[in-house]
Amino acid sequence: MIRIAAVQMKPAFGEVPGNRDRTAALMRSQRANLYVLPELYNTGYLFADREEALSLAEPFPSGDTLKHLADLSAELKAVIVAGFAESTPEGKAYNSAAVFDRGAPLACYRKIHLFDLEFRWAEPGNRPPAVIQTSIGRIGPMICFDWIFPETTRCLALGGAQIIAHSANLVLPYCQDAMVTRCLENRVFAITANRTGTEARGDDELAFTGCSQITGHRGAKLARASAETEEVIVAEVDPALADDKQVTPGNHIVGDRRPGLYGQLCR
Repeated sequence: MIRIAAVQMKPAFGEVPGNRDRTAALMRSQRANLYVLPELYNTGYLFADREEALSLAEPFPSGDTLKHLADLSAELKAVIVAGFAESTPEGKAYNSAAVFDRGAPLACYRKIHLFDLEFRWAEPGNRPPAVIQTSIGRIGPMICFDWIFPETTRCLALGGAQIIAHSANLVLPYCQDAMVTRCLENRVFAITANRTGTEARGDDELAFTGCSQITGHRGAKLARASAETEEVIVAEVDPALADDKQVTPGNHIVGDRRPGLYGQLCR
């Protein structure tokens, strides 16, 4: 059994050191083997344009926030998945999630399904969803609006993911309930780490839904946060249970698929 955690917090836009420190304090208050942090946890969400995003974005793994996360992962002897704005040498910005394991940077996932205003600053992710082998199991990172496309979770499940690490800044009211279906149809655990509060910049204002959630491999809501409070929710799980895809003695989630009849999905 391992302890998995969703860290729910309210970033202040542009106040990167303060956001990092407050999140680290939350994490130190609840020990876990795996922590998932919200999307863009260190910067806030509403970038005006690419230039502003790049002013706060950081390269993986050498940026200050990434080094901070590596140190925190080593200190807590834990896996950390955290959302941040990634910069590249080519001057591109991505909405990304970094994965660390006991101090080692393992991977950087770039969000493939951008939401609404993100198109004005971010490039869509250019790599397929990938499963990361960690010291506590196989992790499948995804970010916020990726949830609404069932192909994202299914690809991660087919790749062997046991736990979906879902960094989010949710504004629509559907995701937390939909994750029950995503976990049930793929027999995986999921940690949806959402942010709280509102963010207003210029003519744009968003209210975030909080209610971070840990969902079991058979659809149970194992832990759920409040709508507004900064907090850490935890659950104890056995990742190996996600390897059992048998629904009945005669039905298997993966084995009963009929890909030859699903051609429409790739058109």
